[in-house]
Amino acid sequence: MNALLFPGQGSQVVGMGAELYQNFERVKKIFKQADEKLNYPISKLILEGPENKLQLTKNTQPAILTVSFSIFTTMKEEFGYDFSSFKFFAGHSLGEYSALVCANSLNFNDAVYLLHERGKAMQEAVPVGEGSMIAILGLEINQLFELLKKRNMNKGICEIANDNANGQIIASGDKVSLDSLQVYLKENRIKAIPLKVSAPFHCSLMKPAAKIMENKIINTVFKNPFLEIINNVTATPEINSDMIKKLLVKQIFSTVKWRESLIKMSETGVKNFIEIGPGKALTGMVKRTIKDANCFSINTIADIKNLKDEFKK
Repeated sequence: MNALLFPGQGSQVVGMGAELYQNFERVKKIFKQADEKLNYPISKLILEGPENKLQLTKNTQPAILTVSFSIFTTMKEEFGYDFSSFKFFAGHSLGEYSALVCANSLNFNDAVYLLHERGKAMQEAVPVGEGSMIAILGLEINQLFELLKKRNMNKGICEIANDNANGQIIASGDKVSLDSLQVYLKENRIKAIPLKVSAPFHCSLMKPAAKIMENKIINTVFKNPFLEIINNVTATPEINSDMIKKLLVKQIFSTVKWRESLIKMSETGVKNFIEIGPGKALTGMVKRTIKDANCFSINTIADIKNLKDEFKK
């Protein structure tokens, strides 16, 4: 069985999708659609930069969607891939929007708009410099959960933002709390890496952003996807569009249960995990979590052709 995975923030790079853009009119049209919907040339940011503008959350989120959807459309329309036989689609944070677009649940134009607004709301929820995120390596989720329970101060926020893979967890919260946690981890020889992010995503500090996005999401037309989407908040399959909307609102301030999502897919028979979008971050997470999985990362025309050859075997 196969699952299609869509990356989230952090996978962006200037020039992503350029080969497909240069070779396929369909991709040029998708990029142009994004420009017209946002009323500024996000396609130029994707293809040419500058990097510091692409890294702004309000640009990063719709940019990654645009590239992921372009790869999906190229695979389907130019190379004849049939995704109806896939068991699940799943996306990491903003990647869940990419999954919903590709599963015919959400219109691409609506998704581009929602992600731009989501990026703005998340960026503005906490003043720059007051929030922080760190990657913690080598701890299991239960160990970190217990540690945070013991260390939680009366003031301050320090929460699990992403349960990405075995031994790879992201913590998020206010800078004072995260700095304190980092000192403790260093003293106990646990590796922690500060992330270059502009806001503390997926923690309760994002509730103001969720409030802003709630009406925008609820008032957008969603249809039931043509296959099950593994949801970030619950790590379970979801196909009801009304429930998907509610969970997309909650997702903004909740833990992304990616490791649990991968395990759920594996337990229901998925062997092939195919990441489409910039980078290979999700492929690495699969390899850390599902030891016997077959992983494929699709970024280029050669990747698309090679996958087709693999599926013929």
